[in-house]
Amino acid sequence: MRIKGAILTLTIALSLACLYQLSFSWVTYRVEKKAREYANGDYTKEVHYLDSVSGKVVYNFLYLKKYTYKDTKERMINLGLDLKGGMNVILEVSVVDIVRSLANFSPDTTFNKAIVIAKEMQKNSQDDYITLFGRAFERIDPNAKLAVIFNTFELKEKVNLTSTNEEVLRVIRKEADDAIDNSFNILSSRIDKFGVVQPVIRQLDTKGRIEVQLPGIKEQERVRKLLQGTANLEFYETYENTEIWSGLVEANSRIRDYMAANNNITPDTTLAQKVASSSSLPDTTSKSKLNLLQKIKGDSVKKGDSIQSNNDMPLFTVLQPNVNQEGQPQPTSKIGYAETKDTALVNRYLSLKQVRNLFPNNIRFYWSSKPSDVKFQSKTDGGEVNMFELHAIKTNKDGRPVLTGDVVTSASPQYGQNQSSAEVSMNMNAEGTKNWARITKDNINRCIAIVMDQNVFSAPVVNTEITGGSSSISGMKDYAEANDLAIVLKSGKMPAPARIVQEEIVGPSLGQESINSSLISFVIAFILVLVYMIFYYNRAGWIADIALIVNVFFIVGVLASLGAVLTLSGMAGIVLTLGMAVDANVIIYERIREELRHGKGLKLAITDGYKHAYSAIIDGNVTTLLTGVILFIFGSGPIQGFATTLIIGILTSLFSAIFISRLVFERLLSKNKDIPFSIPMTANLLHNVNFDFIGKRKMFYTISSIVIGIGLVSMFTQGFNMGVDFKGGRTYVVRFNQDVNTGDIQNQLSTVFDGEAPEVKTYGSENQVKITTKYMVDAVSDENTDVDSLVEAKLYQGLKPTIGNNVTFTTFTNDYRQSSMKVGSTVSDDIKMGALFAVLFSLIGIFLYIFIRFRDWRFGLGGIVSLTHDVLIVLGLYSIFYKIMPFSLEVDQAFIAAVLTVIGYSINDSVIIFDRIREWTGLYPKRDRKELFNGAMNSTLGRTMNTSLTTLFVLLVIFIFGGEVIRGFIFALLVGIGVGTYSSVMNAAPVVFDAMQWRDRKAKKLSK
Repeated sequence: MRIKGAILTLTIALSLACLYQLSFSWVTYRVEKKAREYANGDYTKEVHYLDSVSGKVVYNFLYLKKYTYKDTKERMINLGLDLKGGMNVILEVSVVDIVRSLANFSPDTTFNKAIVIAKEMQKNSQDDYITLFGRAFERIDPNAKLAVIFNTFELKEKVNLTSTNEEVLRVIRKEADDAIDNSFNILSSRIDKFGVVQPVIRQLDTKGRIEVQLPGIKEQERVRKLLQGTANLEFYETYENTEIWSGLVEANSRIRDYMAANNNITPDTTLAQKVASSSSLPDTTSKSKLNLLQKIKGDSVKKGDSIQSNNDMPLFTVLQPNVNQEGQPQPTSKIGYAETKDTALVNRYLSLKQVRNLFPNNIRFYWSSKPSDVKFQSKTDGGEVNMFELHAIKTNKDGRPVLTGDVVTSASPQYGQNQSSAEVSMNMNAEGTKNWARITKDNINRCIAIVMDQNVFSAPVVNTEITGGSSSISGMKDYAEANDLAIVLKSGKMPAPARIVQEEIVGPSLGQESINSSLISFVIAFILVLVYMIFYYNRAGWIADIALIVNVFFIVGVLASLGAVLTLSGMAGIVLTLGMAVDANVIIYERIREELRHGKGLKLAITDGYKHAYSAIIDGNVTTLLTGVILFIFGSGPIQGFATTLIIGILTSLFSAIFISRLVFERLLSKNKDIPFSIPMTANLLHNVNFDFIGKRKMFYTISSIVIGIGLVSMFTQGFNMGVDFKGGRTYVVRFNQDVNTGDIQNQLSTVFDGEAPEVKTYGSENQVKITTKYMVDAVSDENTDVDSLVEAKLYQGLKPTIGNNVTFTTFTNDYRQSSMKVGSTVSDDIKMGALFAVLFSLIGIFLYIFIRFRDWRFGLGGIVSLTHDVLIVLGLYSIFYKIMPFSLEVDQAFIAAVLTVIGYSINDSVIIFDRIREWTGLYPKRDRKELFNGAMNSTLGRTMNTSLTTLFVLLVIFIFGGEVIRGFIFALLVGIGVGTYSSVMNAAPVVFDAMQWRDRKAKKLSK
């Protein structure tokens, strides 16, 4: 090997670089071990210890550079959420709101219709929203001009009345892109200040979508509020309860009349919180007032009473009015209380046209950001329930607040005067200071509502004029909430709302189990491969094992140096790479054994074996590498983790098998060491096989056709068990302390999910279930951003009979809920299209590579037919067995990753056979084609068996020990690689043979 010196130098350099990168993980582990020993099980003490050493030097690399604990923590191998636990969300910045804002919320009918139509079109389209908006606008009115709508004060330099619709759309797109980039920067700032170790935030290819990974986070509700808050801080004057009381009373009779006219059906209107009117408060007779007040007094409750129901007063049945013991309204902006489940119904009632007319034009009703301090008893079971406060907000004539958060220059959390509450202290600029003084002066002895994202944080009574520009927002339940609000205020106002469209939560206990199962499967698989290579190839197997060990070291080192995140699927990718890494060694060793059988000396046989094996190794690995790259481009999350390790593994495997093992051989040969390549049992295994593959090809075609036909029938009749990735919805994995009945769980949850029955399946052991539902999956709106938390609360309530009433919600989310995932319908459509493109481009890429490499389209055809055969059989088996198998067989992103891996692996086997056919065609040009094909295929059986067996061994180990989370994924790989090995021998080469025969017959006909 002429470049031995260069290879040796590169190997040493790469090894040192990997050691350097991995050293940070080792140092971090030692520091955290000391913290655990110091804390002795006390988590708070452990955190305090790590905080205290965060800025201290813990690593002095060769006395050249010093690193603190924080530095080493950032450079260590990152563990993904499925191994460490945490939260992964995909947010979508509302381009709809950006467009509306750019148009200054134009009332133009065509504009607003186009907004709505484009939102519907986006559910089933891959085009961006602004393109769809332009199409919808033109479809509604081809002669309408966007320039008339967007010629605002802010855009007057970019849009004039002569601008074409295309020019306006370009301006809108540029402004929207800038707003999205600004949103990304604001979110990054918030996350940095939140204090999560090794967070990941990145913009996705789909414009407007931002992925945020927060490993180790346990407070999901805090994260949701932090990420979805627009920081739209507003200060409003308020209406007092006494000023609108008669309207609230009269609303009961109008709602009652509406329900009577509509067969007692509650109004199905939007969840609008803005309730406007066009008339002043009506007057009622004293007698009617008295009767109503008596009813209200009888129904009103304070702490210790129960909430009564009065069918004559539908509004006050769900909204507990804020009245005193005499039934008189309290003089405050707080007009009533309602349970979480009733707030939407109150909004609907107050949104009725006949009810809106009872109130002033400039009134809005906003709910408090957190439950009231006043406690109520439930009308059902007598237990305490949380009630939210409803406030009456007064806007300016233009519908705007009297002051906005733009005037706030700084914000910081602090404890209240009694140290038991927390608040946010704010300072305002000169303009804000002036206006704040005027506003407080005009509202002495009245409430000023401090509103954030349409939720009232506090509504204090103004006692005196506030000068100097300093004030505070009180009402925080703890210092953490105050700190989060301060973070949001300091990072700035979001240009548009960002809503969570996809979310995944993994509990820390499930993450630790995943680490344990992955390590067990890794060690067992690794030992099996090492032992098998020694058993089959004798001393040469030891050399292959050295290359494998070096390969694993390189993979982990490269992952650490790239800052890649190691996920559960990534661990599976590493373990699978072990099996595939053997492939190159097997190809080389089988070729060397052939050269030895031809009578060549050991040194020459090794030289020629390596030389003749290169083309097959390169062709096989390039095709697998193509699928890995396509997986990385079109995949996300776990798929990208799998693709990353697969790509790195292929490259390091090639280097280890071709160069590292060759260096060891060169060293042993220089010392005249004997290197046997087999034991007596394996010396001539599959050597003299002479099976008539070509002659039996029609039989194999028939077998494949029958199996595929059965699968197709199942696909069209039974379908698939589609994962939430592709159909949208929510999934929860919940583990109980005892075995449970899935039917009972389903019935319990159907009640709290408003009659919508979720799918409940046993997941692994009998005490663990997977719950899938589409309940309220697309219910998030600008007025209702707490849907995810609401559904979790309902899940907890529904499972209470099983987990027990003594289990708190926090305990449930930390200990019982192992993981959860939410995928909105729009996102699921994008994922499906991405998966389709991934499979399509991978097939096209492989066909083109084989066509170019073998200079014959028939080899490409044989490869594609074989791959299509493999994909259809795997799909068919998933369709047939998903109701039978005791583990999950969902068609999701992981399944697509498995299919693409099968494609890459299967074509690898096919290419080895194609390579031998091409070689023999050059060596024996006059040999009968059938004999040539059969001879080439029989001569490669040893390689095919060894590469497939080692990989299948590895996959079987992962399937058994790898855990429930990836069992379905590994099942697809097991089936696919087994079927792929079959099709490479029985279908791929025979199809090439038939294509060549067909062309010869056609040529003969033309010659006649």
